[in-house]
Amino acid sequence: MAECQYIIKHELENLRAKDEKIIPGYPQAKLYPGKSIVRRLLTNGILVQIFPLHDQEELKKLRHTWYGRVKIGYQPLDEIRCYFGETIALYFGFLEYFTFALIPMAVIGIPYYVFAWEDYDKYVMFATFNLLWSTVILEVWKRFCAVMTYRWGTLLMKRQFEEPRPGFHGVLGINPVTGREEPVYSSIRRQIRIYLVSLPFVCLCLYFSLYVMMIYFDLEQWALDYHQENESNFSSLMLFVPSIIYAVVIEIMNRIYRYAAEFLTSWENHRLESSYQNHLILKVLVFNFLNCFASLFYIAFVLFDMKLLRQSLATLLITSQILNQFAEAFLPYWLQKRHKKRMKKKMFSQKTDTDLSLVEQVSLEKEMGTYFGTFDDYLELFLQFGYVSLFSCVYPLAAVFAVLNNITEIYSDALKMCRVYKRPFAEPTASIGVWQLAFETMSVISVVTNCILIGMSSQVNALFPDSKMDLILTVALVEHVLLAMKFVMAFVIPDKPRDIQIKLARLEFESLEALKQQREVQEAVENTVTDFE
Repeated sequence: MAECQYIIKHELENLRAKDEKIIPGYPQAKLYPGKSIVRRLLTNGILVQIFPLHDQEELKKLRHTWYGRVKIGYQPLDEIRCYFGETIALYFGFLEYFTFALIPMAVIGIPYYVFAWEDYDKYVMFATFNLLWSTVILEVWKRFCAVMTYRWGTLLMKRQFEEPRPGFHGVLGINPVTGREEPVYSSIRRQIRIYLVSLPFVCLCLYFSLYVMMIYFDLEQWALDYHQENESNFSSLMLFVPSIIYAVVIEIMNRIYRYAAEFLTSWENHRLESSYQNHLILKVLVFNFLNCFASLFYIAFVLFDMKLLRQSLATLLITSQILNQFAEAFLPYWLQKRHKKRMKKKMFSQKTDTDLSLVEQVSLEKEMGTYFGTFDDYLELFLQFGYVSLFSCVYPLAAVFAVLNNITEIYSDALKMCRVYKRPFAEPTASIGVWQLAFETMSVISVVTNCILIGMSSQVNALFPDSKMDLILTVALVEHVLLAMKFVMAFVIPDKPRDIQIKLARLEFESLEALKQQREVQEAVENTVTDFE
């Protein structure tokens, strides 16, 4: 079902103008060689929406097995893949895997919170475990991902012959590799747009983020001074107000910047969808990382205030999770109730799942929200991984809140996909793409961060009472050794399980044998024709 949708979408998106100047009957809709016809229809309002309809019977079965009842178990990933496609199924697979991977950190964090809450010097063992955990879970995920995508038939997807993305525009020319007609756009012009416009804009946004961060620290100092002057319950609560305000401002800034990043990346006119996604993700990750974590780094390594670091980390994590749950759980639930009321008014009946005519179903589903892909979902998990891996040794309950959040996230995201959003077009994929690199980069940063935190503890400082330089050199040496161990583990742990490697090798062997037989038959036919002549 998902593959059929992908084929139809692929053909629609690759309808491009050749000699046509306008859309027939719409002189205002100009065309030029290589322009995507469907995109022009959409931008001119001639075509309002393109979306596949929900299959009510299949959706009802999927809802029942997916989130119809509260249970402890695995998600029906194969059924999700058949209905929504590999990209969405792989996201839910990663969300489930990441939730299970957080459980050891949460289990260790609870007694650590109970017995060593105010003793920050005891975080050495927790930080050490954090180092190993952040490396192992990402390497093991590659194996899980390989097993799933092999089963789905997308593990060996080739990207070198990827079709131009629908938004790509340029003069119609010939692809020297495929020999097909497609738009051509100068890479020099694209580089100029990237380095002379996009890069300065991103740097300006980063500067503004740091400026807001310094305002936050001024508010923290004001709240601390107010508490010292009054010493009341109200003043104690006021200590958390700056962090809460800053967390809300961070979320607002992240969302505003996201729209600007999408506009700039689209304006850069990337030929391939993968290139577009890579540039967009890079822009968004750089800003989000600085926006969300700069204050924590400043508190930890400039102010050296572990108590404020714990308070800020807890506030940022919990506030961001509450805001996201409101936007992804409570708001979709309200939209679902509102959607049901609209259905009752239009259908004059409550049997909306089985007795819909095609026209009625289209008129109802076109009013549903549009799912814009897994970008925001992966971004939320990426930031959560950063909160847990970078500084959770200071706030051990970070993993506990992450597990609780992800459990509700699975159900709320499933509800959104089935009840709130229009059915998205399926998109095949072999992995989580550039997000794997993003998570691995975060794990490398976490190694450095945790090594410095360990070096700052009084336990380690007591080992070097006379020379701080020896302490710094030792911490640097340990950090380099751990990074080396991390890369060795990444090399030693195969990305694909042994049985998958064997199956892939057998598949390649059978392909070569079939090609060899085909050539032998072709040569035999040619020899027969020559003898006959």
